[in-house]
Amino acid sequence: MSASRTRRTRWVAGSAVALALLFAGAAAIASARGDAAAPAPRTPSAESADAGFARDMAVHHQQAVEMSFLVRDRTRDEDVRRLAYDIANTQANQRGMLLGWLDLWELPKTAPDGQGPMAWMSGSNGDGHGSHGSHDTEGMRDTAGAAGGGTEHGVAGFEAHDGALMPGMATRTELARLGDAEGKRAEILFLQLMTDHHEGGVEMARGCAERCAVRVEKRLARGMVEGQRSELDLMADMLAARGAQPRP
Repeated sequence: MSASRTRRTRWVAGSAVALALLFAGAAAIASARGDAAAPAPRTPSAESADAGFARDMAVHHQQAVEMSFLVRDRTRDEDVRRLAYDIANTQANQRGMLLGWLDLWELPKTAPDGQGPMAWMSGSNGDGHGSHGSHDTEGMRDTAGAAGGGTEHGVAGFEAHDGALMPGMATRTELARLGDAEGKRAEILFLQLMTDHHEGGVEMARGCAERCAVRVEKRLARGMVEGQRSELDLMADMLAARGAQPRP
């Protein structure tokens, strides 16, 4: 990779993680202050979009952290290792915030009985009213669903597939392949899997921005969209530099 491309990679990766952490920090401060600029929202219910997003994105983020640690030990490419570190650092930070909110709301970290992953994306916002947002969840990658079965109570069209519970999540088979790969092969597979992962994460975050009622959580979701879209552009460039491209 050329020196100019390396500098761009470092700048974009650093900018993406800085942007995500900035939104996370702002969200934490606003949460600690009770979001004084607006009336404190009621505590979300376990079935709300706020709780559903917090639960599901915490799981989604955990896999991104896992994949980042896998590739870190399978390549010596500094650009890929730096990107993996940035993703792991940012998403572990955000995951802690999401789980912290569930604790603050005294809500379980698992979905209520009969409600599979992504059920909160099925058309209700935090107030229990239908969402009229422009993002069509039926068009999202069909790689997720309720563990061990269909998704009668989740996003339409999703089915469980080899451990992939939500949009963009890697399957157990794909994680095993990443764990066995080395060098350039590991880099390309990681970038492809993480591209899918980010695309699913962006749709989830957009869903919260539309449906969630807690303002600080909506702001965090919007920050996730911006940060992950920046990293998607970077990963497309990194794949092209390796003679590859995102998966269809």
